[in-house]
Order: sequence, then structure tokens, then C-alpha cells
Amino acid sequence: MTTVRTRVAPSPTGDPHVGTAYIALFNLAFARQHGGQFILRIEDTDQTRSTAESEQKILDSMRWLGLEWDEGPDVGGPFGPYRQSERKADYAKYAMQLVEEGKAFLCYRTSEELDELRAARRAAGGHTALKQSDLALPEDEVEKRKAAGAPYVVRMVVPEGEGACEVDDMLRGTIELEWGMVDAQILLKSDGMPTYHLANVVDDHLMEITHVIRGEEWINSAPKHKLLYEYFGWDMPKLCHMPLLRNPDKSKLSKRKNPTSILYYERMGFLPEALLNYLGRMGWSMPDESEKFSRQQMFDNFDIQRVSLGGPIFDQEKLSWLNGLWLREDLDAAQFAAKYQEWALNPEYLMQIVPLIQQRVEKLSDVAPLASFFLAGMLDISEADFEHKSLEKDDIRRMMQYSVWLLDTENQWNKDRLFGQLKQLSEAMGFKIRDFLFPLFIAVAGTNQTVSVMDSMAILGADMTRARLRHALNVLGGPSKKEAKRWEKEYRELSNQIEG
Repeated sequence: MTTVRTRVAPSPTGDPHVGTAYIALFNLAFARQHGGQFILRIEDTDQTRSTAESEQKILDSMRWLGLEWDEGPDVGGPFGPYRQSERKADYAKYAMQLVEEGKAFLCYRTSEELDELRAARRAAGGHTALKQSDLALPEDEVEKRKAAGAPYVVRMVVPEGEGACEVDDMLRGTIELEWGMVDAQILLKSDGMPTYHLANVVDDHLMEITHVIRGEEWINSAPKHKLLYEYFGWDMPKLCHMPLLRNPDKSKLSKRKNPTSILYYERMGFLPEALLNYLGRMGWSMPDESEKFSRQQMFDNFDIQRVSLGGPIFDQEKLSWLNGLWLREDLDAAQFAAKYQEWALNPEYLMQIVPLIQQRVEKLSDVAPLASFFLAGMLDISEADFEHKSLEKDDIRRMMQYSVWLLDTENQWNKDRLFGQLKQLSEAMGFKIRDFLFPLFIAVAGTNQTVSVMDSMAILGADMTRARLRHALNVLGGPSKKEAKRWEKEYRELSNQIEG
């Protein structure tokens, strides 16, 4: 009998996402239900954005939640290495095998030529998926580019013309997807690194993955994956596409409307058991419909067929309610005190705060008012708190929105880097840095009569800082659709100045 093997494969390109934990939980539950193994694989093919720091955050946050893996980059296993960047030679070998067999081809097309081809397709009213015949260049042109050492990618050959690909899904039955919408997917990029599509198929085969449980956003890629399995002559794992997590307005869960980082929920003081419990309720239910259950209770009662395809709503208010149950029902007073001390008053966190406030206190009773914003979630602030003698309300709204956009893309979260970036933005917008930082003080600390806002942002961390800035922007009133369009254009121009 085949051993069930499932996997989760996050990209270390940012903060660990609750959506990753959600998919990991269902893969782990399925593996445990069948006495199988659960594998953690790091998909770091995006070499420009992948970082070791991001990978470590993924490992730490998954362990904090109680999502343990049987094989992975840190624990090893018989099918390693478990980082795609360390398997580069494998992908190139398999990609060139397909080229030799006529199932893939070298493509020397430039990005400008690809844009023109797609634009022509759009103008003709057809699918923008490009096939081998669309991408073909005259033989002499290929030789010319080859001789000049022009960059190329390896693309897979896909069916042209009419017809559909049938994909079997554990929850949805047979799904039909038109081949006309499937492009000649890049398998190997010009830097020699594989795309997700090639790496995922090769790794799942070599790691003997039996079931691929992933988000429904991958449904449209399933024909490419099925075709690759056929090209290689390999058995395809069973597919199960989970419903996407949604914001309360039914849109796809995104950090613009809901904090999505696991680190944010840890910093807010949610218990890992409660967050895992809540993720388990996303599209699935216990046989007795109980809302509060442990990880082990979920595993004991797990059945993938109980997953509902309606988009599960990730509602912070419901999560807070559930977390409250765990705090009250599972901890006695002594355990609650110990948990709070571990969360807020641990030496590592306190020793970041104490040097900043010690110079400002005259008695120990001054500490709590000065440090309270370090131990809080969203702050109780109002529009009146942002009144400033030199700044108009619309100036402050723009400053806040541009700061959010800037800090959303900032990966080097330390006070010197943050100050340098914000100072450049303030100068590009034509504001003195002192005035520019005023609304950030209010958003982050609730007052400007406190320690340096840069120190505060560094200690609170990226997730809590971004969440507070968004909260403040909501308090002030975010941009209208018309303003957003104008502001985005202006911000892009300012960003180019800063980068330049």
C-alpha cells in the first residue's frame, strides 16, 4: 500500500502568510489521518526576492502554530535537499530532456516582442495565451540571436487549437479547462532557475508526493502540470484545490484589508492553538459542528470531503472571539499570568523597550503610560489626534498612504534603513522630515510625546507597524477611487526619483 505523502511549499519572499498555514494545516491533517508523512519544501526559485531571514520566519511561525513536518530543510530526510535553489541541476536536466524530445523549445523572444504579440491577440479578441507557433522566429534569426549570446528561456509545447483538458479534483470531480487558454509556459528562466511549474512537478515526483492539496488559484495551471507528468511518463499525484480565504467583503484575503502575516497575530497576542483552530474552521467543520477544537481533535475527526467550496471568510472579530474562549477556558489564573508574561514581559522584548524609556521616567509608575503602546494592538485614535499647525488633513492622508506603500515593500526592517527611506520620501513630497513624521508618531504610538518613532517601528516590527498605519489611514479616511488613481501615479513617479 502506498504511503500518503503531502507537502507545503512556501516561497521565502516575505512574511509568513496565514494562507500558507491554512494549506499546511490541511496537508498535515490529511497525512496524519492516513498515517502518512508531511513535507516542508522551500520554493526559493525567485533568487532576487528570496531571503534566509524570510525562510527562518516561515519555519519559526509554522512551529509556533504547532505545524510540525516530517521532512524539511532543517530536519533533513531521504528526499533532500528541500530547498529548490539546491536542486538547480535537476531542473535543467529535465528541461533539456523535454527539449531533446520535442516537448519543449528554446525561446529567444524579447519581452517587448511578447508584449506586442499579446497586444495583437487582445486586439483580435482571442486568448492572450501564446503557443509555439506564435513564438516561432525564422531560423536565421534564431541563429543570429544564438551567436550573439542572446538570453533565452525554455518553454513547454502545449496543444494548439480546440479541445479541453480534463483534470480530476478530490473536491470538485472532473474539471474541464480549455487548451486555448494555456500558454507555452516557461519552464526554465534565462538565469537557469526553474519556474514554479517545472520545479513543482519534478520535486513532487522525486519526493514521491501522493496528494497535492493547494489553493484553488492553481486550478488554471493544472493542465500544464498534467501535461508535464504525461511528457515525463510519471504518475500524477491526486489533486485537491482548497477554497481561497476571503476578506469579509468576499474579496481574496489580502494585506490591504486584513493583516495576513502570522507574525502579526503572534504580536497581537493570539494563542497559536486558537489561530490554528480558526484556520481549521476555514471551509471545514467537525462532525458535531463544534467551533472550538484542538489540533488533535481535528486530526482525529478529519475528512477532506467535509471541506466546503464556498469561500471561507477570515474575520478578525470571530478569531478574537474564539481566542477569548481559549484564554478563558483553557488557562487558569496562574497559566494566564504566565502566558501574558511570556508574550509581553519577556526579557528579550522588555530589553528593547527599557533603554528607550528609562531616561524619561522619574518613578516606576511612569513606565506603564510610556510603554503601553508597545503592549497594545490597534490604538484608540481619532481624526482630532492628527491635527497639526503646518499640515492640512489631505496632506496627512497622502503622507500616510505613501508611507504605507513604501513600507509594504520594505524588507530591511531596521531604524536606520526606515529613517533613510522615509526621509527620501518626505523630501520628494516636499515636506520637512519633522512634519512628515508627526502623523507616523500618532499612528504608531498614539502620541508624539514619546520615544523615537523609528525605534518604536523597529521594536513593534513590520507587521504591527503596517497594521497600525492602515488603521490610522482608515481613521483619517483612505483615498477615494479618483484620489487613489492620482496618488498611485504620483507615488510611482516619486519612487523612481528615490530609487534613482
